[in-house]
Amino acid sequence: MNSIEQATIALHTLTYPLSTEDQARADLYALVATLLLRPPDATLLSALASADSLPSMQEDNPLDFAWEEFILAARLMETDAVREEFDALFISPGMPLINPYGSLYLAGFMMEKPLAALRAELAVLGLGRVPGAGESEDHLGALCEVMHVLITGPQGAARRTVQEQKGFFIRHIAPWYGRCLNDIRTAQSANFYRHVADFAEAFFDVEVLAFEMEDVVDG
Repeated sequence: MNSIEQATIALHTLTYPLSTEDQARADLYALVATLLLRPPDATLLSALASADSLPSMQEDNPLDFAWEEFILAARLMETDAVREEFDALFISPGMPLINPYGSLYLAGFMMEKPLAALRAELAVLGLGRVPGAGESEDHLGALCEVMHVLITGPQGAARRTVQEQKGFFIRHIAPWYGRCLNDIRTAQSANFYRHVADFAEAFFDVEVLAFEMEDVVDG
C-alpha cells in the first residue's frame, strides 16, 4: 500500500482462504487506487494493454464494457501522454483541476469533518496514513487502498468481514464517488482518465449491488 499502512488490529477478522471473487475485487481496488494516486508507468500500461477480458456471467455487463474500453485506451496511449494528462488533471501549483477528496465533495471544503470521521474509523481499524504520504486519507485512491486491505488483510493478517467492508464503503466512498468520477470523465484534459473513470464507476456500482444482495441473503 502506498498511502495507508497497518497500525494495530481490532474488530472482527476472517482467517479462511481468500476466494477467487474477493481476490479479483481486491485487485481491482488496488488498480483503481494506483491509477488515481499516480500515473501508470510503462510496465503497468503495457500490462493493461495486454490484459484479458474480465470473467463475467452476464451479457451486456457495464463493467465488462468499461473494462474493454479501458484496455483499448491503454493500447492506444503512450506513457508520457498519460503522465502529462495525469498532471493536467490532478497536479497543479495552485488548485488542481480535479481534487478527488471526500471532504471536498461531502462538506464543500478540504480537511473538513468527513476527514476527521474517516481518521477516527481508520484508527479503530488499525490503519493510518503512511508518514510522508502526499495525499490525505480521504483521497479516493487512498480509500480504495483501504478497501483492498479490508478484503485481503494487511500484510498477511486476518481480513475484515463483508459487513465491515460494506460499512466502510457506504460511509466513505458511496456518497460521492459518482460525482467525483463524473468530474474526471468530463474534464477537458481527460482522455485516458475518462476511461479510468468509467471503469472505476462501473466497478463501484457492482460493489453497491453486491452489498445490497448481501443484505437480502442475510435477511
